[in-house]
Amino acid sequence: MSNHDRSNRDRPNQQRRQPPRRPQSRPARTPLDPARRAAFDVLRAVSERDAYANLALPALLRDRGITGRDAAFATELTYGACRSRGLLDDVISAAAGRPVSDIDPVLLDLLRLGAYQLLRTRVEPHAALSTTVDQAGIEFDSARAGFVNGVLRTISRRDEASWVAELAPPQSTDPVGHLAFTHAHPRWIAQAFTDALGARAGELDALLRSDDERPTVHLAARPGLLTADELAAAVDGEVGRYSPYAVYLPGGDPGALEPVRRGQALVQDEGSQLVARALTLAPLEGPDTGRWLDLCAGPGGKTAMLGALAGQNATVTAVEPAPRRAELVEQNAAGLPVTVLRVDGRESGLEPGFDRVLVDAPCTGLGALRRRPEARWRRTQSDVPELVKLQRQLLAAAIALTRPGGVVLYATCSPHLAETAGVVADALRRQPVTALDTRPLFAPADDLGDGPYVQLWPHRHGTDAMFAAALRKDV
Repeated sequence: MSNHDRSNRDRPNQQRRQPPRRPQSRPARTPLDPARRAAFDVLRAVSERDAYANLALPALLRDRGITGRDAAFATELTYGACRSRGLLDDVISAAAGRPVSDIDPVLLDLLRLGAYQLLRTRVEPHAALSTTVDQAGIEFDSARAGFVNGVLRTISRRDEASWVAELAPPQSTDPVGHLAFTHAHPRWIAQAFTDALGARAGELDALLRSDDERPTVHLAARPGLLTADELAAAVDGEVGRYSPYAVYLPGGDPGALEPVRRGQALVQDEGSQLVARALTLAPLEGPDTGRWLDLCAGPGGKTAMLGALAGQNATVTAVEPAPRRAELVEQNAAGLPVTVLRVDGRESGLEPGFDRVLVDAPCTGLGALRRRPEARWRRTQSDVPELVKLQRQLLAAAIALTRPGGVVLYATCSPHLAETAGVVADALRRQPVTALDTRPLFAPADDLGDGPYVQLWPHRHGTDAMFAAALRKDV
């Protein structure tokens, strides 16, 4: 017997027979807290289902009972990550050493959530890292949690300014592209803004910056039911600067306010209020017979304003082909002299002879990017030609429905020249209309551009970037 065999025989039984090794368990992972979870879920909805963050998030917060500071944090993370997605993706790509298209979409949304916290909030880096990495481990496995950890640690070693200095186009050779990257806008949008600003293109930095600011909620007191002063007192708000019906809301959920619930007020940007009011102020040739038309009515905010201003002197026909949007028009205009027709404005079948016609045309919505966080990355330059074609058709239809001496007000929530001055110039060439000086119709607002049209700007007026042009049909 060998010494080796003897030593094994003499060894106590419990030493010779070792229990089998248990497989190592994964490290305990802590799920995202309610605020971060809400933000992550909305980012997933935006990526997967083309959801609108400004609609999805409030509903989710209500359903989950998230309020107060948690709701504010969730809002900051959601809207911030949506607005800055392009910049975040470039930083993530550089830190990961691969295109974001090669990263699993769920993992990419987690990385966006973590990167936003690291670059654009005061969240402690370890909190942004650990919460995101833990969720990656829960969603996937330790390997991909390790990938997220590595990418975010690389990002965390530098601040946003340092990443911008490395990744943005050089300011010396591409100033528009540099500002677009710095303020997380697609370059084509920044160029469209530059073109629309014209001689004041130096304001591009301020304009892009304003898109990232959380906009003040604007309310409109319904004429004939409530004054702006009464509404401001009821909601502890501030009377607006330009519209006689506007009130600025300091915070909170406007849908919970009593005047809004009673239909005495509605949420409406002050620029939109000015557009609706301008139509009613435009000078006609001949008497106003009280036939008014809103040719692109959904969702009905401007329709409701027109109906309230019509009072006993006019009736409003509202055209909206989309069933859900038509329902919203009916809800917003309830109790007002408004008739809603579910037809296409280009082929409405209406009898011509309207005194005043509003064409609030479907557009890219570039003037309301601050209110629609993901819109800047969802829209593309290729969307513009088809929209311009539709806008021209709608404006031509509106002119055909207007009586000689009547007025058409063409408006878009976009400053893109192809959608604004370009569409109007086409109508002036092809249609029997004359451009009016639209600026006096927007008083007391000033700094409206060179005329005869109006261009509002968020960085100048605190409104959406509404464009408006008043055209009178030739007699």
